[in-house]
Amino acid sequence: MRWPSQWHLMRQGSNRKNTMKIGIIGDYNPAFPPHPATSEAIRHAAESLGLTTETEWIPTDSISPSPDARLSEFAGLWASPGSPYRSMAGALSGIRFAREHGVPLLGTCGGLQHMVVEFARNVMGFKDATHAEYDPYASTLFVTPLACSLAGKTLPIKLSSESRVSAMYGTTDVVERYYCNFGLNPDYYDELQQKGLCIVGTDSDGEARVLELPHHRFYIGTLFVPQARSEPGKPHPLIVAYLKAVASPPA
Repeated sequence: MRWPSQWHLMRQGSNRKNTMKIGIIGDYNPAFPPHPATSEAIRHAAESLGLTTETEWIPTDSISPSPDARLSEFAGLWASPGSPYRSMAGALSGIRFAREHGVPLLGTCGGLQHMVVEFARNVMGFKDATHAEYDPYASTLFVTPLACSLAGKTLPIKLSSESRVSAMYGTTDVVERYYCNFGLNPDYYDELQQKGLCIVGTDSDGEARVLELPHHRFYIGTLFVPQARSEPGKPHPLIVAYLKAVASPPA
């Protein structure tokens, strides 16, 4: 594992050799606002913490079949908005790598949706679990169209008081912005939580908006896009917490 040496280097200085690398899993589109906002939000949070980071977008079709070789250089990973991805298999492979290797992972919008599918397939045993955006007629849909699109909306969310996420915010009531049309299928809420992927944030109707894997260094997914609220000098608290996790050596 490289974590202790990376931490030591990062604390010594800010030249390129000492830079903490963040890999963003997704197919970059500069015309899609959440994509440039993701890179900028990481920079805002890094500046607030006095860290030096380098972000690299990782095309989903470049990850499979060798995620270890493609992803081992990154101190943290982010599953981006903007699905459908060019390669669903590649995105799921990258997410699985982070989950199984203890690499801090933040998934937002489409990233959360694919975290759910990966967990369903590789932890829960639903090998045919999928996402309606790729196959709307599949028999095992863990991600389905929302009754009403959330794209462009800013709405309240209630966080569990016992969650790590609420501690990161310092509150249980937050307001966030969305870009999505798909969400977690309510039919699988109970089974997901029984297997350990906890729903820790819901909307006013009780629908899942935030998930976390409690015993992972940092494994959090949001249906909203926190990077949309980040500004220079005002980084988003969730992204600040993410970079703190990336910068910290494993226990």
